[in-house]
Amino acid sequence: MKFYISATGIKKVTISNPGGGNGKGGGGGCAAARRFSGRTLLLLLLVLAIVLPFVFVWFAFLVLESASGCDSPLDCMGLRLFSGGDTSLKISEELTRALVEETGQDGNGIGKKGSLESFDELVKEMTLKRRDIRAFASVTKKLLLQMERKVQSAKHHELVYWHLASHGIPKSLHCLSLRLTEEYSVNAMARARLPPPESVSRLTDPSYHHVVILTDNVLAASVVISSTVQNAVDPDKFVFHVVTDKKTYTPMHAWFAMNSASSPVVEVKGLHQYDWPQEVNVKVKEMLEIHRMIWRRHYQNLKDSDYSFVEGTHEQSLQALNPSCLALLNHLRIYIPMLFPELNKIVLLDDDVVVQRDLSSLWETDLNGNVVGAVFDSWCGNNCCPGRKHKNYFNFSHPLISSNLRQDDCAWLSGMNVFDLKAWRQTNITEAYSSWLRLSVSSGLQLWQPGALPPTILAFKGLTQSLDPSWHVAGLGSRSFKFSEEILKSAAVLHFSGPAKPWLEISNPVVRSLWYRYVNSSNIFVRKCKIMN
Repeated sequence: MKFYISATGIKKVTISNPGGGNGKGGGGGCAAARRFSGRTLLLLLLVLAIVLPFVFVWFAFLVLESASGCDSPLDCMGLRLFSGGDTSLKISEELTRALVEETGQDGNGIGKKGSLESFDELVKEMTLKRRDIRAFASVTKKLLLQMERKVQSAKHHELVYWHLASHGIPKSLHCLSLRLTEEYSVNAMARARLPPPESVSRLTDPSYHHVVILTDNVLAASVVISSTVQNAVDPDKFVFHVVTDKKTYTPMHAWFAMNSASSPVVEVKGLHQYDWPQEVNVKVKEMLEIHRMIWRRHYQNLKDSDYSFVEGTHEQSLQALNPSCLALLNHLRIYIPMLFPELNKIVLLDDDVVVQRDLSSLWETDLNGNVVGAVFDSWCGNNCCPGRKHKNYFNFSHPLISSNLRQDDCAWLSGMNVFDLKAWRQTNITEAYSSWLRLSVSSGLQLWQPGALPPTILAFKGLTQSLDPSWHVAGLGSRSFKFSEEILKSAAVLHFSGPAKPWLEISNPVVRSLWYRYVNSSNIFVRKCKIMN
């Protein structure tokens, strides 16, 4: 074979048989000559230059992708080339199987010495020791479980600390009580008679609207009365009866004696000023002791379980440990007919409420022969009361409870209630309350969670009248309250039930302002104690 190259450049390449030059066979028909133009050759080289890098990258990707799923890269290449995408499917199935097997082991090894603490450590472990996919799944599962448990533990401790913070009394409130006590001792005006002699007759006059407040918080009592008066159509029709304990009587009296100009008739009375029969004193002591026993049992159960809760019951369980559950003033409402023997109809307000509407029509409300008027349902509809159903307060596994109550019924709201004391005196409600407390003791203190509401619900069974939900919106002291701005504005009474009272730093700043606008910021003691700060 001979090659002939023209002198003018690479224009043509001719391949011919050595005998082709003799002219045998006629006209070169026997010469198996093939010609390739230079343009075609350049095009071929260009295509190869473009395609080969992609082929190389694809090959490398197959090798890397298959490294953890096959014995060797060549084996995986063969699988990939001749069986399509089965390798990826195989890897996915093996990873899933490894994770399922590891899940079945329930994260054994979590917390042991040498366990991984971070994602960086996981990467180093996998890189240095060249783990296979099963080991990767095992270690990753343990690391994720460990992180999840740490997050849950942090959330749990945050909730516990939040509730502990709710048990304290701010320095500003201590300051206010101390300054008012000092003022009571040096200022005759702070010791002035409450109410003034010309208004004493109103204390028992049934034509007036009588409001009862049981509290040991001076600032809270002032907000309740101030908000009620400012939103009343006829403030002079209201008479307020504040009942407090012996230690708070002096500052409470001093506050309302020196701020009488902005309030209607206010009576401040300490528990030490009541002269009760010995029989009543014995029953009150028995009541408090049983509530302490229930509280101690609940506390011990939580302590033994390391404060672990059933899902959705965290807040109720911790709130039951609040010291207010043992406060005498919190339990004395069952003795209201004895506290006010000359009154027939009252409205009882808790000290953690703020009034936004005139309450006068409550005294005209027909209770249909019942003793108490209260809100049952929430704004979400009939029998809609998240976290307030009977099953949230009572132990329905006990026959005494399951035979008297239905677990999905709503518990009525305390905090703003209308009481017909005349009808109450014709019943045995107070005695029924005491009987249920004794039954709780004989049943091993397992009938209900700590607090005054559960036995009160049992004692008032069949004697409650439902009020419109717009009268009372509760739960503003809870972490999970969800009310629209429209509902908050239209409610007659906002109740900061729950740990986050409006005078605490842990309260929600959105609703806290609804309470603070009724604080007397011009008062000299409020300014000196920096309450508005």
